[in-house]
Amino acid sequence: MSDSGDSLREIRINPIVPTESVLVATARGMRPKKAEEKVDRDTRAHVEACPFCRGNEERTPPQIRSFPAQGDWQIRIVPNLYPVLGDDRSQTNIAFGLQQVIDGYGRHEVVIDNPSHGIALHEMSQQHLADLFGVYQQRMDELYASDPRLKYVLIFKNFGPAAGASIAHTHSQIIATPVVPENVQNEVQHSRDYRRKYNHCVFCSLIDEALTYEATIYDRESGQIRRKINVGQYVVERGERFIAIKPFASRFEWEIHILPLHHEADFLRADAADLADFARVLKRTMARLDRVVGGVQYNFFLHSVPHGGEYGDCSDSYHWHIEICPRTSIPTGFELGSGLFVSTVSPEAAAKALRDAEIDD
Repeated sequence: MSDSGDSLREIRINPIVPTESVLVATARGMRPKKAEEKVDRDTRAHVEACPFCRGNEERTPPQIRSFPAQGDWQIRIVPNLYPVLGDDRSQTNIAFGLQQVIDGYGRHEVVIDNPSHGIALHEMSQQHLADLFGVYQQRMDELYASDPRLKYVLIFKNFGPAAGASIAHTHSQIIATPVVPENVQNEVQHSRDYRRKYNHCVFCSLIDEALTYEATIYDRESGQIRRKINVGQYVVERGERFIAIKPFASRFEWEIHILPLHHEADFLRADAADLADFARVLKRTMARLDRVVGGVQYNFFLHSVPHGGEYGDCSDSYHWHIEICPRTSIPTGFELGSGLFVSTVSPEAAAKALRDAEIDD
């Protein structure tokens, strides 16, 4: 985009899920508001009272697995003490009138990402991050194999109270559910429709555009050029096998997605070389985010193709990815009532700030 300094007021359509829209309204960023909430991160390596710190293993439920399996653990998985889904195999399924109830059966587990209490993602070694996502793979595979009623396994991380984190020690979570979440289902369905119509993966098309394409936006009434968009300006970080992109229709001001450069629908198929490059891109992306909006609270979540017979034809149309969503604002009544996300920072400006951030190699 040619940056004229003018404020933007645009409704942008998500190309992955066209029913989802984002209103980019940069002038809204000038309105009076409270200062953005930052997290005063506890950087201590060990906290005696923390149940997740090494040496306090008896304060958590019995572990499911640890990495490495012997000696001092670097990553540890335990059941969530307050699960949103339970290990109840009653198979309750009730319908009365328009109402329907499905039993809240599933798994809810905590992944203690690192023995160091206050370490941030960008401070972890590349090898440790590759190991962490390898542990995610192993556990996802085990959960899918354990029970055919588990239709989807979601990996996610909450950092900061506004993002839902209740314990400061670095950790992430795994939830296996008896249904495919609606947002994943929407991505799968629309990407499948796109593939049937254009014989190409929509995620791959976006990556191709990000690397090669320039677009011109015209005024509908006058036909005059409003501005040009160099789609490559949305690239935040790139490795040999992965790319970090600022979405054109970003729901959150500093949202970033990381995707494989080459088509792959299933995260479980990523090999050691994939995870090594992914870890490098993730580490550098989080370092850029910390440099530009340090202390920000965020969520990340990993979307991969669901398992099961009805999703067997999605290998050519879907593309696994991780979505990083910094929480720099609180949804307003307009957003909640309309379902239309509002971003007060243009994705183009955010991508440039992130790309220009100086970080250590």
